[in-house]
Formats: sequence, structure tokens, C-alpha cells
Amino acid sequence: MTRFALTIEFDGGPFMGWQRQAHGPSVQEAVERAVTAITGEEAVVHAAGRTDAGVHALAMRAHVDIARTITPFRLMEGLNALLRPDPIAILDCREVADDWHARFSCVARHYEYRIITRRAPMTLARGLAWRIPVSLDIDAMAQAAAMLVGRHDFTTFRSAHCQADSPIRTLDRLEVIAGPGGTIVIEASARSFLHHQVRSMVGCLALVGRGQWRPDDVRRALEARDRAALGLNAPPEGLYFVRADYPDEVSG
Repeated sequence: MTRFALTIEFDGGPFMGWQRQAHGPSVQEAVERAVTAITGEEAVVHAAGRTDAGVHALAMRAHVDIARTITPFRLMEGLNALLRPDPIAILDCREVADDWHARFSCVARHYEYRIITRRAPMTLARGLAWRIPVSLDIDAMAQAAAMLVGRHDFTTFRSAHCQADSPIRTLDRLEVIAGPGGTIVIEASARSFLHHQVRSMVGCLALVGRGQWRPDDVRRALEARDRAALGLNAPPEGLYFVRADYPDEVSG
């Protein structure tokens, strides 16, 4: 039995999320179906994170165990051929140790959220960013973001359906970066996130950017430790899983 680590890019628009679902297509199901077609084996693909419906990935890490003898290159090429026309691509495939686990070996996860501020409808970026039709106060958003960095009880920013044992998380980084053409990227890094945490934080930062909240309102929402104190949950299409970090490895 050989364990293979995969680096996967996908457009989350057509899927119900990463995890296999009974009520619609998932990225996990598509990849597992392709592995089974190549190997004849019932495959289970484990990922570093479970993205929601509509959320994208630039480099999701995952692993799968295969008994058949096959090289990483042949496995990657075969998967990419069978995954067409789904918007999923295997960017890298390599053999790893038997105790390497895409989820449990991961020491950091990185996300970004993309906002485009423009009145006109989006065409090229439709489904790939959150359009906000007014300009946003970047400095105020950055001030509010800084209040969320650190170890906190993030109950306000977790989904009511979150299955995590504890709402306590350490947010290592939350930065608001202005780009060209009215684009804004919010980058978030932590060892792990709660369900909807990034989207909930971004939604509140957007309220600050629009002047509907002050930066201190984000701090008060955090301290409330109550989902009812959340101002806004940002839509899924602007969120991207960027990469996962592992000890002694630069993620592919």
C-alpha cells in the first residue's frame, strides 16, 4: 500500500463542497471516482480542509492510499484525464510516508477572500469574487481585522452547525490588502478554522468598510461570544483555500 499526497485546484461553483454529500456533487466524490476508475480500488481521499459549497481551492492538499503499483506521474495524469470536464485539476502528486495525513499532519491553513468593488456586474470574475457596489475604507477594515488576531473564543464567527469541540482558535494572521481595479484581498492564516469563520469575519469587515460598523463593533461582536451578534456572513464565492503547511515540507 502506497500513500500519495495530492495538490488539488478546483472551482467550487458546481459542487456542494469538498466533502461527499448525499444531495449533490462534491469534489471528494469526483476525485475518489477517478481513483477507483484507475486502480479498481475503493478509494477514500482525505483533505486538509472541508470547503463549503461554492468555495474554491488554489492548492488543497489531500492523500489517498493505493495498493496497485503506479507512479505518481501516471496517477496524476490519469486523474486529470478522468476528471474532465469537472473544474478540478491535480497540480502535484507524490509518495509520502504512511503516517503523513493531509488533515492531522497539517500545521497551518491559509485562506484568502476576494472582493471587487464596482457598480457594474462582474463578467470574467463572476462566481469568483464578492462584488460590493461601493468603495470600502481599507484602513478601517485593517484596524478591525487586527482586533481578531490572536487566541480568542470565536463563537460569534462560527456556524450554528459547526462541529468543532471548542470555539477557541488562534488566528495568526488577518490582513486586508488593496489591489488594482477596486480589488481587495483579505488573507487569513491559522492552524485550524471554525466552520464559516473566515466568511463571518470578512462579512463584518465589509460592514466596517462600508461605514455601517465602526472597528470597535467588530471587537464587541467578538466579545459577545454569540452568533446573534454577527453582522454579516460573506458569500462563499469569494473564498479560496490557498495552501496547507506541513512540518519539513514546502507545500506543493
